[in-house]
Amino acid sequence: MGDLEGRVAFITGVARGQGRSHAVRLAREGADIIGIDICADIPANHYAMAGRDELDEVIGLVEAEGAKMFGTVADVRDFDQVKAAVDAGVDHFGRLDIVCANAGIAPVAFRELSIVEELAQWKAAIGVNLDGAYHTAWAAIPHLLAGQRGGAIVFTSSTAGLRGFGGLQGGGLGYAASKHGIVGLMRTLANSLAPSNIRVNTVHPTAVRTMMAVNPAMTEFLESFPEGGMHLQNPMPVELLEPEDISAAIAYLVSDDARYVTGVTFPVDAGFCNKL
Repeated sequence: MGDLEGRVAFITGVARGQGRSHAVRLAREGADIIGIDICADIPANHYAMAGRDELDEVIGLVEAEGAKMFGTVADVRDFDQVKAAVDAGVDHFGRLDIVCANAGIAPVAFRELSIVEELAQWKAAIGVNLDGAYHTAWAAIPHLLAGQRGGAIVFTSSTAGLRGFGGLQGGGLGYAASKHGIVGLMRTLANSLAPSNIRVNTVHPTAVRTMMAVNPAMTEFLESFPEGGMHLQNPMPVELLEPEDISAAIAYLVSDDARYVTGVTFPVDAGFCNKL
């Protein structure tokens, strides 16, 4: 039996990258999974999003760990879609204990953008990263409260949620603003939900080996800085973390071992935020 045996976790952006890794890790720990993903491209984002086939793959991976998964296509920018998905998942499993608001995008472009494109990038980043985090929490919190068992919420922020970088484009500014905004959301909810033993934290990864970090447009964007992206290098000798490295932090934060950890900004960053 794993540390999360009998519990149910709701994960957004579950079809690929960190969300997929979190689903597999929490399933390995014994949790059943309610998972959503947009499974469609976002026009202002410069790289392809996951497809329905990838969501189906995650369901298979979760089941291979001996757990069950209720997977749904939903856009975190639309509260009604998120609520319908989590409500259906709770109806299916009978409870909710863990929330991982993971869905996120980082739209950038190497070329100069029109103001229309800049605004589209900004709105897409804020919509997915910050509105999506709020929608996820707001749809899930009633179920956590109804269970009267406490619970854990983890928002995926970024080193860009603790440091000021991202350039001058709408996408980079939207990404940094949204990831900082998630910290304010977390801290407020941590205070409000503490009396109900619901813990709320953020995790702050440095660059992770997912499509968000390794697509050609992102590489060109980083190399466009005079430092050639050197300002984003980690002090520890690792260029990119693996999704599983972040999942290990998530597994700790939602476990009973972290039962008194709340309101924390938890870097998994190879020393990035600590460097001068």
